[in-house]
Amino acid sequence: MATYDQLMIYKQAYDLTTDLMPLTKSMDRGYKFTLGERINNASVEMLLCVYRINITSGDRDRYFVSAREQVELVRLLLRLMKDLRLVTTNRFTRLNESVESISKQLTGWHRSSVDNTKKNGRLDQMRLF
Repeated sequence: MATYDQLMIYKQAYDLTTDLMPLTKSMDRGYKFTLGERINNASVEMLLCVYRINITSGDRDRYFVSAREQVELVRLLLRLMKDLRLVTTNRFTRLNESVESISKQLTGWHRSSVDNTKKNGRLDQMRLF
């Protein structure tokens, strides 16, 4: 198993987080401590979920669910930032592409994990007989 920092999804989530932090730093005070803080927290939590998924050997579903929630929260808050003109359309597009890539990788990883669990479950059942 690869270490978490070698995973493409981790690298992209890390890059997204480092792109969002300076963006929120320059926000108006009225948005900085509401919208800015929430999107920063969500992106960091998403990053931590990817880490937790990778190091957990048992049931990872709760971390996948949490990661998906954080991805969708980042997507929602990013869209709100665009609509409030806190981020340019070009930057929004670039950041949203990163969110979409992370979302797709997370979905694929989850499917693969579920398939492997089912496959291992079947092998365990076969060993019982």
